[in-house]
This record gives sequence, structure tokens and C-alpha cells, in this order.
Amino acid sequence: MLADNLLECSLADMVASFEREPSGARLLLCEMDDENHLRHLGVPVLGESGQIVAIVEKPDDPPSHFAVTGVYCYDASVYDVVKTLQPSGRGELEITDVNNHYVSRDGVAFDVLTGFWGDAGESLEAYQQVDEFVTLKGANNPA
Repeated sequence: MLADNLLECSLADMVASFEREPSGARLLLCEMDDENHLRHLGVPVLGESGQIVAIVEKPDDPPSHFAVTGVYCYDASVYDVVKTLQPSGRGELEITDVNNHYVSRDGVAFDVLTGFWGDAGESLEAYQQVDEFVTLKGANNPA
């Protein structure tokens, strides 16, 4: 889980699902209506049967209304995948490349978040929204 994420609800169900099928990757998605916000995030491309067929980082034209939240479960092969990564144009290793590796092997499952998700590292405005939410409702509540 990326350190700047804040979730209203527990991840226990997602983790339990991964424990039942501990191969590949499991991602947490969040449905969003704000296309402008999606342009700053990783967004999955969904196939006809609802499976993830690719993940696009910071798309100009978001291919779905879902964001990849930064909460992931990976099997042990992730350590081999990371060794193959090349720096992006930003000079960084990208988690989207890890996720797309699993997508290319039909090894990605996902859950859709219920409740609030805030990415406090996205912007000052997002940080303030997270702060306001926690002040009013708390965090990490049971599902």
C-alpha cells in the first residue's frame, strides 16, 4: 500500500481473497466520475468480460471510470519482475509496469473499493480532503 493512501474501510476482504488465490496480483480499484482526477492516476482498460487488459498511467483520455488506488497484493514472483524494470521517462521505476506485467500473463484480479479513498500525496487540496474526512468520520473502519 502506498504510504499516502487513506481508506475508510478495512482491506481484510481483499487480503482474504488474495490468500485464497495467492498467485499473480490483486489490485484495489476505486470508481470515480471525475475524468480530470483520473488523468492524474493509473487507470485500467477493461475488456468485454470486465477483466483488466492494461493499465494506463496518467491518461489524457481515461479508458474507464476506475482508478488504481495504490493498494496491491503480489505473489513472490514480484521480486523477479522488479529486477526487469527499466526507468520510465521520469527516471523512475513504475509500479504500473509491474501491474502490466501481471496483466500480460492474465494474472490480475481486482476488488472495487467501497467507502472513501484519499491520496494525500496527490496535491494540497487532496491532503486537505483526506484531513477533513478523517476529522469527520475516522479511518480504517470495518467494511
